[in-house]
Amino acid sequence: MFAIQPFETDETIREPDWQELARCNDGTGSMTELFFSEQLDDIAAAKAFCVECPVRETCLEQARERREPWGVWGGELFVNGKIVAQKRKRGRPPKIRPEVEVPQAQSA
Repeated sequence: MFAIQPFETDETIREPDWQELARCNDGTGSMTELFFSEQLDDIAAAKAFCVECPVRETCLEQARERREPWGVWGGELFVNGKIVAQKRKRGRPPKIRPEVEVPQAQSA
């Protein structure tokens, strides 16, 4: 009769890497511009995109370990290797002038 032999294969089953599970990984790299944009609205969109990502915390931890210089990683914005709450607009900040009361004309 036939002997039952274990099925052998050269392929090994592996767990997917965390990068493969990320929402931003669409396989084409089309979202790169969004996550490395200088535009404030793009940065906000990238942060919002990360909110529902299943590997958000791992992404943030890895970015900290690598000391990423800039971009949105794990829903946080990195600028010069540090996490910042928001990015300033480019250029000089507007001058804030104190309000000056205009004297009212007296009627004669």
